[in-house]
Amino acid sequence: MSSLLVRPRRGKIIAGVCAGLADRFGISRGLVRLGFVVFGLVGAGEIAYIIAWIIMPKGD
Repeated sequence: MSSLLVRPRRGKIIAGVCAGLADRFGISRGLVRLGFVVFGLVGAGEIAYIIAWIIMPKGD
């Protein structure tokens, strides 16, 4: 499990937010992506994703 919350440069689909969250917390990237999709359908997943995209730095 990584100690930092960063967006990876590889293994990402759009901006790397889900991959970064999954790597940081040691869970499946697919599960995090599914969570954002479900949250986007019933809540404000898109807004949360964009905010995370802005505040999460890129990894090395």
